[in-house]
Amino acid sequence: MTNLKVHGSASQDLDGDLASLRGDGARMARHWAAPVPVEPLPVSPSLIHGVTVPPTSARLLDAMSDYGD
Repeated sequence: MTNLKVHGSASQDLDGDLASLRGDGARMARHWAAPVPVEPLPVSPSLIHGVTVPPTSARLLDAMSDYGD
């Protein structure tokens, strides 16, 4: 169930215009911090052994004209 309670001075109009949507986003942005990006570590080629594809997925890709034809 959706909780439509409005906190603070936000508009009760749920069908607002673009300006009210941008204002809502600006007010919420300070509450949502982006996580610090994590750089992936390089993998030695000797550890890469190929890709395993389940038979059902292989049949699906084989049936697509962009793959395997």
